[in-house]
Amino acid sequence: MPEISVGIPEELKKELEELTKEEGLEESVALRKLLITAISEWKKERALKMLAEGKISYMKAAEKAGMNVWDFADLVREKKIVWMKEERILKDLNARF
Repeated sequence: MPEISVGIPEELKKELEELTKEEGLEESVALRKLLITAISEWKKERALKMLAEGKISYMKAAEKAGMNVWDFADLVREKKIVWMKEERILKDLNARF
């Protein structure tokens, strides 16, 4: 497994020590868990932003978020993301009929 070395502020180190003690985890396991969670959240936020900006489709956004379409729908609703703009709907309808 590749290794990464990074310096962190003392306060963050103290919080990491508290987390490892409370969760009963080794530091490396705790860091991996936190990194996985942070990247997952970043992917979701990026996908939501791209969807709201009309840069990607709903299906592509769910894929980028690493979620199935139903769970992604819940996230879109929870975050109150408007992704179906009226002008896009009208354009799609006009193109089909």
